[in-house]
Amino acid sequence: MSEEKPRDAGRPDAPGAYAGRPAVHEQRIDGFGTVRLLRLDPVADAGTVHRWVREERAVFWGMNGLTEEQVGEVYAHLDTLDTHHAFLAVKDGGPVGLLQTYEPEADRVSECYAVEPGDIGIHVLLAPPGETAPGTGGAEMAGAWPGGRRPGWSRALMSVFTTYAFTVLDRARIVVDPDARNARALARFTAEGFVLGPPVTLPEIDLPDVYLPEKRARLGFLRAGAGEGVTDGRAR
Repeated sequence: MSEEKPRDAGRPDAPGAYAGRPAVHEQRIDGFGTVRLLRLDPVADAGTVHRWVREERAVFWGMNGLTEEQVGEVYAHLDTLDTHHAFLAVKDGGPVGLLQTYEPEADRVSECYAVEPGDIGIHVLLAPPGETAPGTGGAEMAGAWPGGRRPGWSRALMSVFTTYAFTVLDRARIVVDPDARNARALARFTAEGFVLGPPVTLPEIDLPDVYLPEKRARLGFLRAGAGEGVTDGRAR
């Protein structure tokens, strides 16, 4: 008699599916849990990312109208670059966020500020508050918080992302370029100690493999050591 497999066993984002993938960074945060950063797989992770970017809350990510296949193609292209990288954040076995890093001198942001040695750019997308892990019976990834609230959630994940940039990548300064209209992102970065500059206009990029429309943004900067003590996290 053959053993019956769990209903979600074949899904790329099923519980335990991430355990065998190597992490570029792993960090335990007291009172929150363990977060691992995995290199984004354009095929296996496309469905997860598509669920996140298609929501209205992710409109500033610029992928609202893309199909899952198109999302996979975007990250497949990103995977060919040496200057831009994408990572899936996994907390206690479930996906909770997306981190993208880039070399500012190889990005359009370099046309809007003076790049310094040791700079690293990041983009951050957190999973929706109601995101559930397949096979968990519908339990919220965020925990049973009223109204989908997740106290300390953003701060803990930002601690993981900044620790990776400063400690693992050994960078001196992090640069962010959220849309100038994205009040939530601006507030999140400010809370983490980022110093915001005046609005800038990121130029349109129109290449055979990449199209990015012009973007009105606010640059933010965080130097190593400036946000220490915000979250009790230990890197491993």
